[in-house]
Amino acid sequence: MAASPSSATAAYPALLRTQRAPLPLPCAASAPRRHPRLATRALSCAAPPHPAHPFVPEVAEAVDSLYGEFRKIDDLVAYNSARVLKAFQNARVGSHYFGGSTGYGHDEGGGREALDQIFAEVFGAESALVRAQFFSGTHAITCALWAFLRPGDELLAVAGAPYDTLEEVLGIRNSSTLGSLKDFGVSYREIPLAADGGLDWSALAIALRPQTKCALIQRSCGYSWRRSLSIEEIGRAIQIIKMQKPDCLVMVDNCYGEFVESMEPPMVGADLIAGSLIKNPGGTIAPCGGYVAGGKRWVEAAAARLSAPGLGIDCGSTPGDIMRLIFQGFFLSPQTVGEAIKGGLLIAEVMASKGYKVQPLPRVPRHDTVQAVQLGSRERVLAFCEAVQRSCPIGSYIKPTAGTTAGYASEVIFADGTFVDGSTSELSCDGPLREPFTIFCQGGTHWTQWAFVLGEVLRSI
Repeated sequence: MAASPSSATAAYPALLRTQRAPLPLPCAASAPRRHPRLATRALSCAAPPHPAHPFVPEVAEAVDSLYGEFRKIDDLVAYNSARVLKAFQNARVGSHYFGGSTGYGHDEGGGREALDQIFAEVFGAESALVRAQFFSGTHAITCALWAFLRPGDELLAVAGAPYDTLEEVLGIRNSSTLGSLKDFGVSYREIPLAADGGLDWSALAIALRPQTKCALIQRSCGYSWRRSLSIEEIGRAIQIIKMQKPDCLVMVDNCYGEFVESMEPPMVGADLIAGSLIKNPGGTIAPCGGYVAGGKRWVEAAAARLSAPGLGIDCGSTPGDIMRLIFQGFFLSPQTVGEAIKGGLLIAEVMASKGYKVQPLPRVPRHDTVQAVQLGSRERVLAFCEAVQRSCPIGSYIKPTAGTTAGYASEVIFADGTFVDGSTSELSCDGPLREPFTIFCQGGTHWTQWAFVLGEVLRSI
C-alpha cells in the first residue's frame, strides 16, 4: 500500500511504511583535508540496508490500513486521560497516600478515601469502594448483588446468560449449601438475546415483575457470541426498566468496559457497577483488587458484604506498595485501554481477512476490550492459544493446556504470560473448549504485542 502523509502517520513515526527510503545515519569520516586554520573531514555516506519489517506481510498491511482508526482511539485516550488527571488533582493526591496500612487499617492516612473519591468522580458515581481485598471481578460483582438482593427477591439478567463464573453465585449451576443467591431464596430469570445478538428490546419492555428487585446488565460479551453493549444501549435499557418499575435497581457488570467510551454506566442511571483492577482500570500494573461504584447507600451495603455489617468501608489493611500501584495503574488505564482497543482492531482486521468470523467486526465502534474469533475446531483453539503464549514476556516456554478451572462450566484454555497472575489487561487469550470453538482476546500493553502474536498465529493455523 502506498504511503500517504497524514496526521496518523505523523503520530506513529516508529512504524514508517516500507516504501520510504531509510533515514540517513551518521557517516564514516574519510581522510582529512588540511587547511591553515581549520581541519575538515569529507564524509562518506553509504546507507546500510533497510531493516526487515518486524511484522509479517498480512499484519503489516493491516497496520497500514488502520492508522486512521488508531488516531480516533488516541483522541478517546486524551479525553479520558484528562478526566482522570482532573480527578487526581481534585483529590489532592500526594505521595503520602501511598503509605498503606496494616492490621485493622484504621491509621491508613487518607489514601483509601482519596482512591474511592477518584473512582467515584471518574465513573460519575456518588460513591466508590476500591479495595485490594476484592480478589476478582466476580467477587466484586457478587458483593454488589448482595447489596441489593434479599430472600424473596428476583434477579433479572437482561443480556442473556451471564459469564460462567457467576453461574454458581446465582445458583444456576452446582447449587449447594455454599451460599449462592438461590440458597438464600433469591430467584433468577434471564431474557435471551435477540436474533442479532443484541438486547431483545420488545421482551425487555414487558419483563419486570413485582418481585423483580434487581436487573443485571453484563456490558461485555463474556463467553457468548454477542455484541458488547454500548453506553447508549445500557442507558436505554435502564430507562425501559425504570419505566416499568422505578424501584428496580440496576447492576452493571462493567468488566472490560472501563474507558472504552467517554462515559460510564452510572452516568446513564446505573445504581451500581463493579469490576476488577487486574482488568482495564488497573492499567496493567495493579497487582490485585476490584471496585464497586454507584449510589452511596448501595456502595456501603456492598462494603458490608466484603467486610461485615457495622465495619463497612472503615477497615482493611493495604500494604503501601499496593496502594501506589493501584493509584498509578488507574492513572495509566485510559492509555493502556486505548492500546488494547487498537490490538482488538488489528486482530479483527487480520483474522477476518483470513476468512474467520470475528466479533466485533473490523472497524466498528468498540464497547469493551474483548475481541472474539470463531475458529471452528478444538485444534485451532489450542494452536492459537499456544501462539499467544509463545509471544508473551513471561512463561513463553510454557505450552498451555486445557483443563477444568474453578468457576467455569467447561474445559477452558488460558494463555496469559503476564507479570501479574491473571491480568487480562496485559495480554491474554482464553476460551471454553466447546462449540463453536471461539477464543476471546483481551488486553495488550501496546498494540504491537498483538501484531507479533498474529505473526505466530498465522504460522500456526
